[in-house]
Amino acid sequence: MTTQHHLRPEIAALMDLHPEVAEALASGRAVVALESTIISHGMPFPQNVEMARGVEDVIREHGAVPATIAVLNGRLKIGLTAEELHLLATDRDVQKISTRDLAITVALGRHGATTVASTMRLASLAGIRVFATGGTGGVHRGAGETMDISADLMELARTDVCVVSSGVKSILDIGLTLEVLETQGVPAITLGSTQFPAFYSRHSGFASPLMVQTPDEAARVLRAKWTLGLGGGVMLANPIPVEAEIPAGEITPHIQQALADMDALGISGKETTPYLLGRIAEITGGRSLEANIALVRHNAAVAAQVAVAYAQLA
Repeated sequence: MTTQHHLRPEIAALMDLHPEVAEALASGRAVVALESTIISHGMPFPQNVEMARGVEDVIREHGAVPATIAVLNGRLKIGLTAEELHLLATDRDVQKISTRDLAITVALGRHGATTVASTMRLASLAGIRVFATGGTGGVHRGAGETMDISADLMELARTDVCVVSSGVKSILDIGLTLEVLETQGVPAITLGSTQFPAFYSRHSGFASPLMVQTPDEAARVLRAKWTLGLGGGVMLANPIPVEAEIPAGEITPHIQQALADMDALGISGKETTPYLLGRIAEITGGRSLEANIALVRHNAAVAAQVAVAYAQLA
């Protein structure tokens, strides 16, 4: 186990930093956190492990060090070995865990794949400021009755990490999600567009609340925000590449069908998103999975650029 001087001893005792990550943090180099739920619950094997390795390579190509995060046997893992990645991709006992689940997963020595919320929390504990993912959670459709609102939004309000995603997942209520982010004081910033993206689609139908043109500008925003003592995270929405996009008009009927199928099966809670992503992949003949992989790789590249620029400012 490798620990860092900035970690509280009680945290360091629970955390394993991969040597590559530990060295980068100690020397002030750029590090980009990656979630593990997308590996265990977001894609089928073997695409999931190929995607995970490919995304780590993208981050290295852009001058940063990747740190895929998970909980294995109750240990907080900041950066994974090839064997640990394979375990996450294939072991059906790996649970999808959000922030609320961290304590019980650690205490009982279980395996857990981290969501956006729990990845943010563990990245922050390790001293990592930038995190790349696919799409961010938010307010689910019908939340007026179900109160189904992702913990990602509350974590963004409290944890000092920039989340680079392709916006809010298309299966959610994007308008209400943007309202909650505004209420919580979370900057929702789009990179290079006046239109807020929606995961598979470059345009959600909602204007971007805020915009920057380059990763360097985004890094300066992070520096200013945290220097001013404005706690909490930043959502940096990075539209899916044009060539990989499934336009909103095309994907919306597929999402509606998947939602209806989910309701008929009575699926709810944390099983909602994995089911919907899988069902949409079935309906689209795998096209949505290809789009998902493309956007994750694109987000990783941008996150690495932001992390490098931020490290140079620090």
